[in-house]
Amino acid sequence: MSMYRKRDAGAALAEWAGEAFGVTALGSGRTERLLARCAAAYQGRPEWLDGDPESMVRTVNMARSICSEIARLTTLAAGVTVGGSQRADWLQAQAAKCFPALRQWVEYGCAWGTVILKPNGRDVDMLGPDRFLITDTDGSAVTGAVFCSRRSEQGSGRYFTRLEYHRFLPDGRYGVSNRCFVGQTPWDRGKPVPIGATPWKDLAEEVIAQGVQQPLFGVLRMPAANSLDPASPLGMPVFSDAMEELRDLDVAYSRNAAEIYDSGRLALLDDRLTEQAGAPLGGARRIRLPRFVKKAFGSGAAEYYQEINPALNTAARLQGINALLSQIGFKCGFSNGYFVFNERTGMITATQVEADDRRTIQLIKDVRDAVQSALDGLIYALDRFADAYELAPAGAYQITYDFGDITYNREEDRARWYGYVADGRVPFWYYLTRFEGYSEQQARALAQDEKP
Repeated sequence: MSMYRKRDAGAALAEWAGEAFGVTALGSGRTERLLARCAAAYQGRPEWLDGDPESMVRTVNMARSICSEIARLTTLAAGVTVGGSQRADWLQAQAAKCFPALRQWVEYGCAWGTVILKPNGRDVDMLGPDRFLITDTDGSAVTGAVFCSRRSEQGSGRYFTRLEYHRFLPDGRYGVSNRCFVGQTPWDRGKPVPIGATPWKDLAEEVIAQGVQQPLFGVLRMPAANSLDPASPLGMPVFSDAMEELRDLDVAYSRNAAEIYDSGRLALLDDRLTEQAGAPLGGARRIRLPRFVKKAFGSGAAEYYQEINPALNTAARLQGINALLSQIGFKCGFSNGYFVFNERTGMITATQVEADDRRTIQLIKDVRDAVQSALDGLIYALDRFADAYELAPAGAYQITYDFGDITYNREEDRARWYGYVADGRVPFWYYLTRFEGYSEQQARALAQDEKP
């Protein structure tokens, strides 16, 4: 019986897949080790937190902030429309179910470098690198993979594992093989068991399909090249090149926070000043000293009182922190100065934003292209799933994607559209509904009253 911990899930999956299907993962362990380090940093457990209370190094979890910001910009006003047939309407309904999770999927993709989107019969699974093993590629496209699913049987203490192997067969057909196991703990593979005795009893152990042109899953892979291991099909986390700077940022932040914590006002008071004629000052009416006053035992001829007000180096430290933030942002694909602890000043137009943040815009464009490619693959898989289980009438479909403009400036847009009204190219009522919050009925009535 094979037992393993969650952090060893990737290695265990490779071992299981080799035993069950005779396959091996593409690439080497170098990428997997880097992915594990990056995943720990994203989860707020970077390797440089050594647990030594004297070092007082904490983390601001900038890795997660970077992933969250890229996901936010990527999915800004995102939409997908599938049209053209009854099948397209069914696919549109499936896509609509996925969209609430799209931003999270993109964030995980940024953190892990690669995630896979795969239909499971009820909805869509988002699988991280610890739950899939890539076995075949055609150029840069993934054509074969083993997926791992787990479920527990309530009340029985049994845990089921399913390995699902997708690949193209030598004759061009598409094969899906399922192998199931049952164990006594969540991370126990246990013994082989027929699929009919598992929660996936509605699935077949072997499926061979004809006419499949691409894998039945979508791959969301970050656009940057894998310079660590060019043979690996796995993408790199967006912050993988900035791990050293992320460590330096945490150290710089922690040093500044520790200095502020220790910067409280302190007064040293000769203990003889608290005594009067050999009795405590005030007698029965004991005086409570302020928090910042500490008694010190005096031994000299003169009694003393001394205040200590440490000077803070916050301004200098902030300058260094912002330099690190700028370097981190640049390595992650953002324009210089995108991440700062102090706010930008002054009013700027969308044109200036586009000029200043061209690098950021290109980053988001590249990630959006990766998201679109992954959704193309997912919708294709859903289409073939509908064929196999006769979930909707067959028919052609067309996908249209729409993403919001990250340089959008409402005031500039308002002025531009008012110019269209002044030129007579757009009715005034439309301007009122778009920018002034009027309903169409109210806007039409108001526009009619304005006519001479």
